[in-house]
Amino acid sequence: MRHMKRGRKLGRSSSHRKAMVRNLVASLFEHGRVQTTPAKAKEARPFAEKMITLGKNGTLHARRRAISLLHDTKAVSKLFSEIAPQYTERHGGYCRILHMADHRIGDGAPQVLFELVEAEMKSKGKKKAKKVAVAKPAKEEAPAPAEAEAPTAEKEESSEE
Repeated sequence: MRHMKRGRKLGRSSSHRKAMVRNLVASLFEHGRVQTTPAKAKEARPFAEKMITLGKNGTLHARRRAISLLHDTKAVSKLFSEIAPQYTERHGGYCRILHMADHRIGDGAPQVLFELVEAEMKSKGKKKAKKVAVAKPAKEEAPAPAEAEAPTAEKEESSEE
């Protein structure tokens, strides 16, 4: 029985599994979204969230820890300069997994989009609050249909003369 055994083996050795998760997260930080299988995405999400939390810390020690865990200095520099500052007000939940209808052509495996949550969610909420606070202008009364037709009839009579 697998009591107290965390994680998925994914049919790989432990070193291959670690390298795969590191590469998947580095690609996520580079491109913003990655298409993969659900098991790989579920395995990589906690690692990606921990990396973003290190990026939010922003210290030299956090940067060195991120480099030692991710093994990709280019991805770490993008994480610390662009990605982590977007999530300063957010407490977790930086990644999402969206299931796709299509399956992989080669073996028919289900596919998901593993992507970073947009940080614009915060600004969208503020816009909605502003719209509610603004007073709506009073509606003008539309003219009655008889009044609208009367001027056109007068114009016809004046044009005949």
